[in-house]
Amino acid sequence: MAETQDVVELILQDHRRMEDLFRQMRSVEADRAAALKEFADLLVAHALAEEAEVYPALKRYRNIDNEEVEHGEHEHDEGNQALLNLLEVEEVGSDEWDSKLEELVEAITHHTDEEERTILNGARENVPMKRREELGEAFLADRERHLKEEPGSIENLRRIVGSSD
Repeated sequence: MAETQDVVELILQDHRRMEDLFRQMRSVEADRAAALKEFADLLVAHALAEEAEVYPALKRYRNIDNEEVEHGEHEHDEGNQALLNLLEVEEVGSDEWDSKLEELVEAITHHTDEEERTILNGARENVPMKRREELGEAFLADRERHLKEEPGSIENLRRIVGSSD
């Protein structure tokens, strides 16, 4: 798995994996349905672990903007809705599927870019490495626990999106 325990690096690794999965979902040569399933599980587990283990801890640091952290949580909701919209399209690769995929890519890319520039840079500058490693361990454990439950299923996303309204 990951060589680092630094929560910032672990989150960045997930972001890069999501970008790889976007490329696969856009490729007619790839198994787009399998890429979508992996993406859905990773996105939901990643966001749940951030919200449970990382965001609350980062809010305690004076030089990390709490509004940015709360905005990140709001963007998780938007990403979940965009993912649900894509999962509800019946035919992978149809025009509607491609359109919903681009909406998902836009929502997630916006979030990861903002999170990397604000929250993660703030964590890198203000949180000691020992604490970032502790957060990394907690993030990984929570993320792995969620991944075992297939969190990206359409049923689970409907439940998550319904509870955030």
